[in-house]
Amino acid sequence: MRAVDWRRSKFSKFTVDPQTELGIMDNEACASVEKELDRVVTKLEQLHENSAAEIGDIASLMSELVNVLGMAEKMGVNTLNTGTQMNAPADTSSTDDPMGDGINMQVETEPAAPQRLNDSQMERIREAIVQCNDRVQKLSTEHRELHGSVSKIGKAIDRNYSSDFSSTMRVDALQDEENLMLLNKAIAKHYCRQGMDEVARTLIKECKMSEDHAQDVFDSEREFAEIYNIWIQIQKRELADALKWVARHSSQLMERHSVIEFRLHRMRFMQLVSYGLKSQNEAIMYARTNFQKFAVRYEHEIANLMASFIYLPGGLENTPYRIFLSQEMWTELSFTFLKDACQLLGISKNSALSVVVNAGCTALPALLNIKQVMQSRQVLGMWNGCDELPIEIDLQPEFRFHSIFACPILRQQTTEDNPPKKLTCGHVISNDALHKLSNGHILKCPYCPVEQNAEEAVRIYF
Repeated sequence: MRAVDWRRSKFSKFTVDPQTELGIMDNEACASVEKELDRVVTKLEQLHENSAAEIGDIASLMSELVNVLGMAEKMGVNTLNTGTQMNAPADTSSTDDPMGDGINMQVETEPAAPQRLNDSQMERIREAIVQCNDRVQKLSTEHRELHGSVSKIGKAIDRNYSSDFSSTMRVDALQDEENLMLLNKAIAKHYCRQGMDEVARTLIKECKMSEDHAQDVFDSEREFAEIYNIWIQIQKRELADALKWVARHSSQLMERHSVIEFRLHRMRFMQLVSYGLKSQNEAIMYARTNFQKFAVRYEHEIANLMASFIYLPGGLENTPYRIFLSQEMWTELSFTFLKDACQLLGISKNSALSVVVNAGCTALPALLNIKQVMQSRQVLGMWNGCDELPIEIDLQPEFRFHSIFACPILRQQTTEDNPPKKLTCGHVISNDALHKLSNGHILKCPYCPVEQNAEEAVRIYF
């Protein structure tokens, strides 16, 4: 914030700088969205606790039902066989027996219907089913209420952040055939970098790119395509092509003091050691063959690697050496190879398209906010569609590809229209400062008392 001259009023008035106002707007938008997000997280935690308790109760009720049915099974009335037996008197000569024989009679009755559940058991089952249904209905209701809270997050994002980027676009830039061809060329190069040559050829054919541009696309990205394929293979834990590549460029890597060649051999050695006793001799021969030229620079580390043979009988899983084969080490190795290989060949590890898109995504929120501030203050004339933006956007270091010079006199960054000029005394100022400080052809350096001819200043490039 900058203070307005207090002498204009008996009260100190303050006005908000546009950059500060952008920060305030961003903070308010983030706070609004975070507030809705916190509510959803709180409800999710409560739902998780309630669901765990309710599901536990339902499981208990189901266990009770199983017990009731098991007891009913055991207490069920089995099929009954009942009989009546009539035995004749011992005296077979009795006149009451006209047949003169003793007769045995057995009368079988129909089996009784099985009765598994009594009234109290039926009542317990009904109560358990009703309670289970109530708890399931309660969980469903709580889950349904959560949907409304989740939808409020999207509404808060739409309310606090703009989804219309047309205010920051320059449609006229793509109306030029040359610019459109450059864009298609950048997209085709990006596809080539990803190993998608067929897609790049299709794009070149459909946009009717000239043969010279098409040949430049494949020539410029052929070396990176090889590096990209090796990078993918390292992530798959395959080192054969990577080791061949570093062997071809070994002397250049040693001159740059690169660590990638040693780390690749170290990873391959640990791979062999991890195979157990069956690969012991192979690991020893590999170390003798490939570690010899690294003995001076990595003497202590090679000695530690040799000590891994102690753990061969039991494996490396529960030893300090297991970290060498972790996923984090493989990921770090792949990106180290990508960085060192690109530096050696003098190419960027990121395509021009990805750099532009990522830098644009970084700058877009600030541009949208400054547009709103300028509209509210009715100063849209500052946004004149030129190459210069109304505010300075601080990009991350990976997006800085050249040096930047700011004039020490006018405290402005130099541009193509206002380039830096080196005076005969060796000091550097901007072209605008040169014209303002010169008196005719005579210029007195603002840093030293040397008088010189202003026309003798030469443009320099950073």
